[in-house]
Amino acid sequence: MRFVLGLPTDQAERPEEFLTADAVAEVAQAAEAAGFDAVGVTDHPFPQDKWLSRGGHQALDPLIALSFAAARTRDIALLTNILVLPYRNPFLTARSVASLDVLSGGRVILGAAVGYLRSEFAALGLDYEDRAARTDHALELMKRAWSGESVTLTEPPFEVAAHTMRPTPVQRPHPPIWFGGNSRRAMRRVVEHGQGWMPFPQPAAAVRLTRTPPLETLEDLATRTALLRDMAAHAGRVEAPQVCFVPFGMRMQESPGADEFAALGEQLGDYAAAGVDWLSVPFSAPTRDGLLDLVETFAKLVVEPARRPCADPAP
Repeated sequence: MRFVLGLPTDQAERPEEFLTADAVAEVAQAAEAAGFDAVGVTDHPFPQDKWLSRGGHQALDPLIALSFAAARTRDIALLTNILVLPYRNPFLTARSVASLDVLSGGRVILGAAVGYLRSEFAALGLDYEDRAARTDHALELMKRAWSGESVTLTEPPFEVAAHTMRPTPVQRPHPPIWFGGNSRRAMRRVVEHGQGWMPFPQPAAAVRLTRTPPLETLEDLATRTALLRDMAAHAGRVEAPQVCFVPFGMRMQESPGADEFAALGEQLGDYAAAGVDWLSVPFSAPTRDGLLDLVETFAKLVVEPARRPCADPAP
């Protein structure tokens, strides 16, 4: 099992604690030292007040935030969790992702999704109903740009007449692409375009807001993961997609304790049996020191035990 720590770049109410260059770097360094495999950040460029009042959150620009984390770490992967692809011009996104991959030495994981906040699409002057089609188109265009070869195409609204994007990403042919969402369409997008799937816990009552199917139990998760791997095998994929999941009961803007961590440590085998390769954990605390204490506690109770070799069976 591998682990992602969500950086606290949503903490707009405590900027002096969490939204400085030193704060982002210090938390990322602590995650790396504690044995986390990646740090992740969210994406909400211009959220609506109504959504914020109901538990939504702010966010630093994900690629800029990860660049500060990259500059002060050496090995830890850099995950956008997630980047809403149809919010952005695909060629500008390709350039930003390639730049971060080059400057970080090949550590980017592009976690992406189609997005669900109609109000944020409207604020950005973007159509909501065609967001899935624009996501698929963006992926095709980004891969063309990442090739480093001259590109010519006419696919409205894009007119590309012999353009080239270099340097190419360090990771070839491009950084791993993981997709968020619980739907079959999200899973098909993983099979067609990506290397990983990022489902998330979803009560049935929240489906109307997030517009993705419910996912309420480990049994639900195991069923979906098995379906994804069947789809990948049927499509001729040799390697099964990676699966990254936020543990049940662990939410942003909540401060878990040692009991919750110990319980999760006991469930790692269950998550692995359900097909999970990565667990993404969001922590919250009133202060940076408090957050760093949580990172250290999680490492002792969950990460370190997960990395110990199993004892040999008795003769």
